[in-house]
Amino acid sequence: MKSLFKNGRYKLIAAIIALLLAGALLAGITGRSETVQSSVVGTVFSPLHFVAQKISNGFDSAFGNVKPNAAYEKKISEIEEENGELKAKLADYEDMKKQNDMYKEALELKEENGAYEFVEASVIARDGADIYKSFSLSKGSVNGVKAGNAVIYKKNLVGIVDKVYPDYCVVKTILDPKFNVSAYEIISGEISYVTGNARLAREEKCKMSNLSSSTRVAYGSIICSAGIGDKVPKGLVIGTVDEVTDETTDISSYARIVPEVSVDELSQCFIVTNY
Repeated sequence: MKSLFKNGRYKLIAAIIALLLAGALLAGITGRSETVQSSVVGTVFSPLHFVAQKISNGFDSAFGNVKPNAAYEKKISEIEEENGELKAKLADYEDMKKQNDMYKEALELKEENGAYEFVEASVIARDGADIYKSFSLSKGSVNGVKAGNAVIYKKNLVGIVDKVYPDYCVVKTILDPKFNVSAYEIISGEISYVTGNARLAREEKCKMSNLSSSTRVAYGSIICSAGIGDKVPKGLVIGTVDEVTDETTDISSYARIVPEVSVDELSQCFIVTNY
């Protein structure tokens, strides 16, 4: 029997009965209308109700921020979309500006040489395996393009048309050893020719060959096409000299030239069909 009174379950049952009796006695004394069970249950579970209420308030607070956060994310999305539109407009503006500049200088060239006839073309392909950076243009024989036509950007020589097809052509650049054109230095008037070289092509450079040891071509000299022959008009800028050095195969010298136009950055140009 003593062990029964020491049992945990017995103690719990006894405590509940005591609470119910106390509740009944309290109700009888105070005359409150609520039942004994509700009073006791309220007393026992009041702390749990408090905790539950706090948890509920926490969820309300957390989810109450959903609307402001959603509005914030929507605003960010709108700003990013607007930013993308502005970038697209800026790109269009830059393309238009480049095209206008190209046309402006080409028209100036035409005013200086009234017989010039141009065909505008876009770069449609590049030969990634070619160290001389040959590329294809969007105009061909149906547009009056012929092999040997000069390809220019503004007033700068880029190369010549190498192969022609009905609706496109392939351009050989001034970096190519198979390319050669008569050229002169604008200050001294010294004349020689410009061609490509495999070693220099890797540096995106070409050279003015067959210069004498007493050449006046020097660092910073500007080299232009001389117009000798019927390939390329006179006065097109080829590039600027960054070094003059001796040839290893003979006693002549050559000038290393940095082209005025980077072929990799070219997207549009003109083909000179007549001059």
